[in-house]
Amino acid sequence: MRVVIVTESFPPDVNGVAHCALQTARHLVDRGHTPVVVAPAPAPGNKPDACAPCRVVHVPSLPLPGYPQVRVALPSRRLAATLIEHRADVVHLASPFVLGVRGMAAAARLGVPAVAVYQTDLAGYARTYMGAGEAAAWRRIRSVHGAADLTLAPSSAALNDLETHGVPRVELWPRGVDTERFRPDRRDEALRRELTPDGELIVGYVGRLAPEKQVELLAGACGLEGVRVVIVGDGPSRPGLEQALPGAVFLGRRTGDDLARIFASLDVFAHTGPFETFCQTVQEAMASGLPVVAPAAGGPLDLVAHGHTGLLVPPRDATAVRDAVRSLAADPGLRAAFGAAGRATVEGRTWAAVGDQLIGHYANVLAGRRTVVAA
Repeated sequence: MRVVIVTESFPPDVNGVAHCALQTARHLVDRGHTPVVVAPAPAPGNKPDACAPCRVVHVPSLPLPGYPQVRVALPSRRLAATLIEHRADVVHLASPFVLGVRGMAAAARLGVPAVAVYQTDLAGYARTYMGAGEAAAWRRIRSVHGAADLTLAPSSAALNDLETHGVPRVELWPRGVDTERFRPDRRDEALRRELTPDGELIVGYVGRLAPEKQVELLAGACGLEGVRVVIVGDGPSRPGLEQALPGAVFLGRRTGDDLARIFASLDVFAHTGPFETFCQTVQEAMASGLPVVAPAAGGPLDLVAHGHTGLLVPPRDATAVRDAVRSLAADPGLRAAFGAAGRATVEGRTWAAVGDQLIGHYANVLAGRRTVVAA
């Protein structure tokens, strides 16, 4: 198949949409298909990913006001020209919002089937950043995804949200995890001594530092005796979080094997954001053999088995986060049991396995189009 992946983000960006688009392109190439990626141009000075497995077409972009780490694509003829030049069999729309909407329109004009991947809780972001606008966000989601031949939801919670709000033709497509990169034996005692000279238990968060992630909920954990909180990531909330989380260590953005080494060197992984459609960092923590504390909302509901691989807590509840961390800090045996169970849970969730599921979805969409034409 000849696939055009239209994505709102791609490496060197570091986020779930970029990572999933990259893994999708890699898997398509590995299986003998021919993808091309269309993405917003990175910020000046940021070099495009040299490890991209296929051609990447960049369209002009500008930073999102108030959140310059996010680039928004400008109108460009390159998108439609790429679909025509590549002779696309299917268009893959990764978290369509701006560029993806244009990709959907171009696919419709050219009669090319479109598969839309739902990855961002726009309604939750509207509540966080504007205090309102949730209904408008759902109208936009319904309009964009309703035009697709198929929408793929990453979790059962996301699938239920989409169907509840009237989005048609939705199926489940989860995310893979690199179990070779993220694994327990990457634990680094030298790094642990550097982070905690006094041997504290290390509780880590990995992800964007932005309001919707609600990382300030770790403040209670920072106050626990014998616990050191380590924050990996960057974003507009970092200055405020450095004030709100006294004693926490901020490591900035980390990637690749360096990130895997940090994951494996933690004792507990804590995620705080309640708006995750999937939550890839939870899977990476589980692959690294860590017990997980996460909100009982969204993607983590599919990933964390409460009392078996970690602890689910009420969303937006700093006291519950603190108490969950305290209970794990006090019980090394429980931490070890949760970590081992988490690793066993994700071992079969490779990118190859979920990539093959995606190709199956493409094939079903193409078969459905052929059936309609034949009729």
